[in-house]
Amino acid sequence: MKSVLISALVAAGVLASAPAFANKDLATKSGCLACHAVDKKMVGPAYQAIAKKYKASDEAILFDKVRKGGKGVWGPIPMPPNVAVKDADLHALIKWILGGAK
Repeated sequence: MKSVLISALVAAGVLASAPAFANKDLATKSGCLACHAVDKKMVGPAYQAIAKKYKASDEAILFDKVRKGGKGVWGPIPMPPNVAVKDADLHALIKWILGGAK
């Protein structure tokens, strides 16, 4: 009985500490889809266009750009800083985008 309880607590801890699984729902919850779409340019570039421009090794660069905001890369409209999105969610979103946002 004791080992079952310990196993359950360990499993719960792993699930609670795991980074968010990124998908369109997380992008919506985080406010990203107000300016971006998966496959077409809106205010900001399409996620699929971002995936074509950047490599997986550029994740740190994109994290910094999304966290601090930026301008001049995709057009004249600046992207505001995204300080309210948790680091784990932001990393998950960037990986999802770099993977083609599917």
